[in-house]
Amino acid sequence: MGIASDLEIASAATLLPLPEVAARLEIPADFIEPYGRAVAKVDLDLLSAPGQPSVQRAKYVVVTAVTPTPLGEGKTTTAVGLADGLARIGKQVAVTLRQPSMGPTFGIKGGAAGGGYAQVVPMDKLNLHLTGDFHAVTAAHNLLAAMLDNHLHHGNSLGIDPRNITWRRALDVNDRSLRNVVIGLGARMDGLPRQTGFDITAASEVMVLLALATSHTDLTERLKRIVVGYSYDGRPVTAEDLGAAGAMAVILKDALSPNLLQTLEGTPALIHCGPFGNIATGSSSVIADLVATRRADIVLTEAGFGADMGAERFMNVKCRIAGLRPDAAVLVVTVRALKAHSGRFRIAPGKPLPPELLAENPDDVRAGIANLRKHIEIIEGFGIWPVVAINAFPDDADSEHQVIKDLCGQLGVKCAVSTHVVDGGAGAQELARVLVDALRHPTRFRFTYESDTPLARKIEAVATQVYGADGVDIAPPAAKALAEYERLGFGDLPVVIAKTHLSISHDPTLLGAPTGWRLPVREVRAAPGAGYVYAICGDIRTMPGLSRHPNAERIDLDETGEILGLS
Repeated sequence: MGIASDLEIASAATLLPLPEVAARLEIPADFIEPYGRAVAKVDLDLLSAPGQPSVQRAKYVVVTAVTPTPLGEGKTTTAVGLADGLARIGKQVAVTLRQPSMGPTFGIKGGAAGGGYAQVVPMDKLNLHLTGDFHAVTAAHNLLAAMLDNHLHHGNSLGIDPRNITWRRALDVNDRSLRNVVIGLGARMDGLPRQTGFDITAASEVMVLLALATSHTDLTERLKRIVVGYSYDGRPVTAEDLGAAGAMAVILKDALSPNLLQTLEGTPALIHCGPFGNIATGSSSVIADLVATRRADIVLTEAGFGADMGAERFMNVKCRIAGLRPDAAVLVVTVRALKAHSGRFRIAPGKPLPPELLAENPDDVRAGIANLRKHIEIIEGFGIWPVVAINAFPDDADSEHQVIKDLCGQLGVKCAVSTHVVDGGAGAQELARVLVDALRHPTRFRFTYESDTPLARKIEAVATQVYGADGVDIAPPAAKALAEYERLGFGDLPVVIAKTHLSISHDPTLLGAPTGWRLPVREVRAAPGAGYVYAICGDIRTMPGLSRHPNAERIDLDETGEILGLS
């Protein structure tokens, strides 16, 4: 018999009063701004107020994973369950997570508040509007788009080339029909006709720079640096050139403050920002981590997708900007993910798992375990300790878990099985103790590349040292763009590689730990507001579509106003 649905579990929870949750993180009540009874903003004055902590105190732990299946492997549930497990063994702990996008909530994957008895609550508010931060990002992004087109309409004194505009529009909905659109149709007063498109709000550069900003001043400076396109003579045109940055900062003023919620067991959770994992950092905000690391023993934060993507960007981009250094990484693995990497099964979103995959077969786990080995290598390459967390499912067999334990034993890596989804924090106590033991050992953190390394060599370093590629093949237009970015002064920025999350390589069909391949870079773009340059490898969709039967079809209100079907 299975456990109740996530929504049923969350709806039945008894929540602690917000001042009590804040007190567990030593946040005085004067610095919380309630949004209803169960959510609050944390006043940013907390970071500079007299008498408040101003330096890092906590051990800082990133939760990452092996290469996931399309269904995800439970990083959020593990982060939440582990936080509760640490609290149960007497640690003062906080968890910092991204806010879910409503696109996937109403699409295929569902929400991202955790699952089972390892959830952040209130689950409905977290997965829907929360405090309106996503809407603020959407509004700020689209204000800039409107001011750009308004500038073109009124004479284009900046000489912007309409064929070289890079700034699109944003919406927090999965809608493939908006990927490519034509605007400005109609009469002359309806604007300049041109082709553009929409990205999902999580893919907006505004979302990323909000996540990476360290203060209101830093936020405004980042907004000023956003490049919307280029002039006829090749000069980058910025939000500051259009006079839009100040108004955008005003829209985002409240959104810069992190949101305080709690787990089912009352552990403080700071939920803030939600950058896309494929083309952006895929991590929650620097601000939330600064608040948490000054006030807890241990802070757990999650990085999107596998260690090749989320953890790499966490280390090379977020930590570089924040000045924070991780003390360990929790590497989440599931039996089903390793079986998928055997190449013997096909997992499709929205469809049941193949029955053969659910049957006990340690040989299938063994056939895909190279993926776990590679992700352990990736974490160790940053000079920090990996702790492997086996996110246990009811269909797993002990023999299958043993294959994972045996590999960890051979590599000298700490490992624990966690049953937090079914048992809450109690099911993560063994993992909590293993992590605490790992945190006793010093680390030698290192970046993959230095800031003054040329951009092309930064891309090559990530491809070869992290992914295990034999090298990179940069297309001539991309090489030309890299040279131009160096000339424009973007050469010291870190790099993000936009690629599939379903393989360590750029090719989603290459499972396990592929070797003998090269990374093709077809295009590079600059995101100077966020503070990085990103290389595009493969076909990356920044506006998802809906499936034939999306989750939205199952979500409703009953006659009492209670939400039904949210997952």
